[in-house]
Amino acid sequence: MIAASMPALYWLQERLPDGGYSLAFQAASLWRGDWWPGLVTSMFLHGGWEHVAMNAAGAFAFAPPVARLMPRARGVAGFLAFYIVCGVAGTAGFGLVNPEVYDPLVGASGAIFGLMGAAIRLLGRRDGSLRPLLDRRFLSMAAVIMALNAVTGLVGLAPGAEGAQIAWEAHAFGFVVGALLIGPWARIFGIRTAAFDSPTDLRDPPS
Repeated sequence: MIAASMPALYWLQERLPDGGYSLAFQAASLWRGDWWPGLVTSMFLHGGWEHVAMNAAGAFAFAPPVARLMPRARGVAGFLAFYIVCGVAGTAGFGLVNPEVYDPLVGASGAIFGLMGAAIRLLGRRDGSLRPLLDRRFLSMAAVIMALNAVTGLVGLAPGAEGAQIAWEAHAFGFVVGALLIGPWARIFGIRTAAFDSPTDLRDPPS
């Protein structure tokens, strides 16, 4: 549903008088205090169809293992809250380290990277337990992802970027927050670890 919402929302965004950019986030606004809603609204906007496609693909790849941890209606609410918190953290993190940037920031990449950080802590854990933060496999994958993220952001090689600034810092903040939050989030929303499984065919765990 999150992946499907992205092209639908972008279709609506294109029809707004200003292309939706009045709802974007400006890093400098964190310090001026004049447009805090952009922390949330910006994650529902995108900079083009390529941007939409990349984030939708990321949602398809990394949302399922996280969503399976959170069953029933309570779990749906918990999953959506987790997604939004990671997105807000990514956007806020970008603002904190770029206080002089006035260019509009749009996209759900911070939230997608939050799902990625959480999903990697579940990698290969068929009992629903999380890999420790100091687990060598988690740390090595996180290091590779963050290195690629930094290089992509600094060099600007992302498809569809078209010269726009890539907010790699937002990706990094989202990833770290997702990796840190998934443990307490799982406990808060009543995950039944004994029944959890993440098989390769993406089917739901047994009830």
